[in-house]
Amino acid sequence: MCQRSLQQRPARSTGKWLQFPQLALRRRLGQLSCMSRPTVRLRSWPLSFLYYILPLGALKPLAKVGWRPTSRVALYKSIPTRLLSRAWGRLNQVDLPTWLRKPIFSLYIWTFGVNMKEAAVEDLHHYRNLGEFFRRKLKPQVRPVCDSHCVTSPADGKILHFGRVRNCEVEQVKGVTYSLETFLGPHTWTDSVPINRNDEDKSSFQDMLVSKPGNELFHCVVYLAPGDYHCFHSPTDWRVAHRRHFPGSLMSVNPGVARWIKELFCHNERVVLSGEWKHGFFSLTAVGATNVGSIRIYFDKELRTNSPRYSKGSYNDFSYVSNNNQEGIFMRKGEHLGEFNLGSTIVLLFEAPRDFTFNLKAGQKIHFGEPLGTI
Repeated sequence: MCQRSLQQRPARSTGKWLQFPQLALRRRLGQLSCMSRPTVRLRSWPLSFLYYILPLGALKPLAKVGWRPTSRVALYKSIPTRLLSRAWGRLNQVDLPTWLRKPIFSLYIWTFGVNMKEAAVEDLHHYRNLGEFFRRKLKPQVRPVCDSHCVTSPADGKILHFGRVRNCEVEQVKGVTYSLETFLGPHTWTDSVPINRNDEDKSSFQDMLVSKPGNELFHCVVYLAPGDYHCFHSPTDWRVAHRRHFPGSLMSVNPGVARWIKELFCHNERVVLSGEWKHGFFSLTAVGATNVGSIRIYFDKELRTNSPRYSKGSYNDFSYVSNNNQEGIFMRKGEHLGEFNLGSTIVLLFEAPRDFTFNLKAGQKIHFGEPLGTI
């Protein structure tokens, strides 16, 4: 009996010794799961980041003992993109030495395929900093504005999606949608934009925007890449009556990320300009993105974007209709409207007759002034 018990002791101690680290790790992870959610996210963020970038699944054994990595979407959302964008914006305003301008701008031109032959000033030494280079103007003759079509592209870029708005949802990219009401915010701008005063018979938010019988709501999304011309223009003759500014995240609006994160455009900072054109409701929304904290509207000196503090889900309204200016701001087709820093997205939402047709293909490149569609 004594010999048997003596022979079994080393085996037991060896078993405990082998099981101890696994058991201790489980207890530790259990304590983490009992903590408040922000603490868990903070402590698990570095491990999750390493989990996705380390080769050969170096951290995958941790999953066997109960640890779960933060999802890629949650991990990406936790990155302080607003802070990084403000830092990038300040860096863009730092004047470069004359001898350094051509090498840096030439590298950018080569990386993103910028066509400097279209620029109003081709001499790279003229641009004192990156910000001036991003906001470079074009030669007037390189972007003729089409007169024969009622709606033209507001910017250079790629067509992500277009078509009719259905069931109060708009397609972000193919197969990924977002809520029209969440994107534009509550329908409270009617004092500035006199549409649908009789809302009793309207069954949805989408119906409230359509003011004339036989009309429907259309949308078009134009993505501005870093190498594109960063100013945007009026896509038609219309009256701008109201501005709504949504402070928010500044996640990338690259088409790959847009497929990845649902309602990306509703999360990001954006400026919604609402008004009317000859067929009814018309709106243009400038959506911010990473390193694009600055959205500028030329006629609106009060607008300030990418502020350090904001309340999630909040928005600020401003009416361009006043006692001195009952008409609001009238914009001509092709007229300069605003600018981004680096690149971003423009979303058009407008009312038009049912026979309005887009002359576009998803994914095609387009220049400002080129036709989007016609009636």
